[in-house]
Amino acid sequence: MQMLVIMAVTITCAVAAYFHGGGLGNIVDNFHGDFMMGNNLNYVSIFILWVVFIFVKQFGVMNNSINAYRYLCAKDSENARKAAGLACILMVVGPLIWFLPPWYVAAFMPDFADQYGSVGGDAAYLAFVQNVMPAGMVGLLMSAMFAATMSSMDSGLNRNAGIFVMNFYSPIVRPHASQKELVVVSKLTTIMMGFIIIGIGLFINSLRHLSLFDIVLNVGALIGFPMLIPVLLGMWIRKTPDWAGWATLIVGGFVSYIFGISLQAEDIENLFGMEQALTAREWADLKVGLSLAAHVVFTGGFFILTTKFYRGLSPEREKEVEQLFTNWNTPLVADSEEQQNLDTKQRGMLGKLISTAGFGILAMALIPNEPTGRLLFLLCGSMVLTVGILLVNASKSGGTKKAQAAN
Repeated sequence: MQMLVIMAVTITCAVAAYFHGGGLGNIVDNFHGDFMMGNNLNYVSIFILWVVFIFVKQFGVMNNSINAYRYLCAKDSENARKAAGLACILMVVGPLIWFLPPWYVAAFMPDFADQYGSVGGDAAYLAFVQNVMPAGMVGLLMSAMFAATMSSMDSGLNRNAGIFVMNFYSPIVRPHASQKELVVVSKLTTIMMGFIIIGIGLFINSLRHLSLFDIVLNVGALIGFPMLIPVLLGMWIRKTPDWAGWATLIVGGFVSYIFGISLQAEDIENLFGMEQALTAREWADLKVGLSLAAHVVFTGGFFILTTKFYRGLSPEREKEVEQLFTNWNTPLVADSEEQQNLDTKQRGMLGKLISTAGFGILAMALIPNEPTGRLLFLLCGSMVLTVGILLVNASKSGGTKKAQAAN
């Protein structure tokens, strides 16, 4: 439901940006700087390097065995495949929806960053909603963002606590722990990780001299990506020793230190004899691109190299690995009557909740605004309400089919 509301809001913002900006062509024509590559760029090759390896990074983020937990929400393999296909389509068309408001701001509000102090250019979307969208839209956008963030954070905390308890605490620390003990440890682990996340958030907030966009990219390139390499390559490369995963992380830590911390812009300029000094934007992009490229070559190469040290596994361990790959390759089918009943109940419950949210957003059209502003609330609320009504009707159709089958 949170995803649906925030998608409706972003689509509404994109529609507003399109019409307020006089169409996409007019926004592009009035864009300050190079529309395709941005400003402060002397070397196009740096931009190309950044684009290529950001794509590699995102491929790894979306397709590894750890982040695949998101598809556990689907009832079977066929629906999980549809969910992945939908995500692929949305990732293709989504950027046009998400970027239209910031493009509008860059074209017609070039000095907006001065209004937001240290946040600066990271507040482009907020600047658009505050200055262009009707009164009340900021609150709706923020509530949807917080709801979606809390939902993702909740899933992440549960996932990480489960990984710690089932892969470290239970097999190594307390092999004979009871289920009650494991539940208690899981709760304590979740609390501990929550405090760690809060601490990281406060630390990031203290880095006001850095762009939030650059911080996110650097954290992903220096910390997130090397952690993904073993769980990504491990889906295809089976014959590696048990120590390959954590050893690859250690190598990744050294690579991140060398290319993300030790390496400086002056080193690159002297090495390649650059006539023009790297701008701040170029160095930020190059550092991310080089770090990702180094992880692909050195960290990924080390994981592949560990296959040379594979000497087989114990029978018990080999059985566990065999079971893992068997589970991965076995399609999950859920077509029982019990599952159909559950689907019908979920459609009905979710449809009613979404319909309620849709009526609430429609009611926001009563907030004193210009007629166009009221229409935007009607558009946003209509999208949410339509989905809610379709789900309610689907649940009724499911109940009717069940009754007919029973007769």
